[in-house]
Amino acid sequence: MDTALDTSAKTFIEVTEVWVPDGDRLKLAEGNYGGLEEFAAASRRESFAKGEGLPGKAWAEERPVVLKGFDGSYFKRTEAAKEAGLTSAVAVPVFAGADLKAVLVVLCGDDDERTGAIEVWHEQDGLLMLDDGYYGAAKHFEWVSQHTHFPRGQGLPGAVWSSETPILMRDLGSGYRFIRADSAARAGLTTGLGLPIPVPGGTTFVLTLLSAKGTPIARRFEIWDARAARNGSVNEARLIDGICAREGALWDPDNAGNERVVKAWQGAIGRVLGTGVPLVEGGKPGLANGYDSMVALPIHLDGELSHVVAWYL
Repeated sequence: MDTALDTSAKTFIEVTEVWVPDGDRLKLAEGNYGGLEEFAAASRRESFAKGEGLPGKAWAEERPVVLKGFDGSYFKRTEAAKEAGLTSAVAVPVFAGADLKAVLVVLCGDDDERTGAIEVWHEQDGLLMLDDGYYGAAKHFEWVSQHTHFPRGQGLPGAVWSSETPILMRDLGSGYRFIRADSAARAGLTTGLGLPIPVPGGTTFVLTLLSAKGTPIARRFEIWDARAARNGSVNEARLIDGICAREGALWDPDNAGNERVVKAWQGAIGRVLGTGVPLVEGGKPGLANGYDSMVALPIHLDGELSHVVAWYL
């Protein structure tokens, strides 16, 4: 079987960064910039106080923040972003209780071909409403999303809200569980990942990443459960769902003997288990075979690490 991956297609996300607290500022821990070296250099020189820039705003407001245009905004790296062709960004704070562990920032470009969705949903009056989102060229899907709300348990955002767990949804354009299936099919969206974003104060936020084949957010998704598999003081996580463009399903609920388990500090997922901080890697050995980059995002519920969600390109 040919295991090579087509990495020539444009990706929906171009840059991913992890900013971590260092005293009273956020500093860059790691980032994957592809070939955007000048923007990478500008980022390495930067730091953010609470409330300053996009990472600082997510820290201060204790919520995910979508920024769909940099000109005239609070974004501090506007000129470098413009030269790199970056036009929008989403910042996702990672809290363990009241403790900020990191801010994950993803940056995207914009053209007539790039299609996908990064959405932030929040609870208001017993329903999940769209807080904001970036959709690239999927303008009709964006309009539909702006006019859609979800009760608890309904659709991908509502299912995440109800279960308080990450959920991976396949075949968005034909799946009866995906409420916006018709418009997703028109946009070419195929795979959806939804995850809870716990924040201090208890406001409900759900992040959804919707990927299209032509300009994918990821070619491989994994969900690891860190709650059930614990052995004394050694933290472990087991794979509970996953899908890969090359391998197909990564998890078989009918084959318990094929369970995949990692321990803290074992590989990339284990590093996230050990630190509780997001991980971004690109162009390094040790990733899943054939992949150039990965992001692993921890989810802390009630102050304890409960899941790790990973996506690969």
